[in-house]
Amino acid sequence: MAETVAAFDCGSNSTRLLIVDATNTTLVRETNITRLSQGVDASGSLLSDAMERTFEVLGRYRAECEDAGVTKGLLVATSAVRDAHNGAEFLERAQEIVGFDATILQGDQEAAFSYVGATADLEEVSVSTLVVDVGGGSTELAVELNESLVSYSMQLGCVRVTERALGRGVVTPSSDAAARAMIESELDRALRATPALDGVVSKVRLVGVAGTVATLAQLDARQAHYERAVVHHRVLTQSTVRHWRDLLSKELPEVRLTHPGMVEGREDVLPAGLYVLDAVMERFEVDELLSSESDILDGITISLLQP
Repeated sequence: MAETVAAFDCGSNSTRLLIVDATNTTLVRETNITRLSQGVDASGSLLSDAMERTFEVLGRYRAECEDAGVTKGLLVATSAVRDAHNGAEFLERAQEIVGFDATILQGDQEAAFSYVGATADLEEVSVSTLVVDVGGGSTELAVELNESLVSYSMQLGCVRVTERALGRGVVTPSSDAAARAMIESELDRALRATPALDGVVSKVRLVGVAGTVATLAQLDARQAHYERAVVHHRVLTQSTVRHWRDLLSKELPEVRLTHPGMVEGREDVLPAGLYVLDAVMERFEVDELLSSESDILDGITISLLQP
């Protein structure tokens, strides 16, 4: 019997579901902002309210899987659960709810799934493709060199940088400086730990995945309602990244929500994500990136469909 498979992603800021059939055709793709990482950076633990928000969404996803006749699935948890003392407790309950295998991904595993998903439908080019996944708690960099994947997971994400340095309101000169220093320090660490990344500076096609990039693409398109065709493979320049970073940084979160394309639940953390994105573009000397709506979920479903 042909299999229908599902991937669940319990990320730091959002909880997502992808269901595909045996031909890898999308049946369901859904995202809900649950902010699982709320307070993790400060406390080292997942908060009860954050876990309950996520469990509620996972319960709805379980029902959608049953309706779709899903036969195989995998739930992955990333930075927030990876960093939390009670991550195993969360994972056990999440697995009970969805009824499929569940695992906490390490940074290199997260990068690998994101790379496979983001590059599956790309045209070939003469240079390597560097995938940047700006999440809530971490940012993964991944590039294939000599048929091997080189990756690094940085302790940077839109929620983590917001909570630790930038703040949720209007950005001040001191918070701007703190965020930049935090990001540059992590980029320095990434390039020291993974010298091969330094070798691709100015020589890569940059592809961006996850919520920061997707929301930026919607803002750039002035797209009030999500349409995959509008944002998938949209070219975004560094000047566009900086325009929205600087504009949103001067506004309160409730004002940011008035821009067509702003996703509710991201208005307080998007500026931090754009700081990270701009720093990556600057460090790798690229002036444009390709937004991809195919990401870690697609990488997981591709792996689930393999014999």
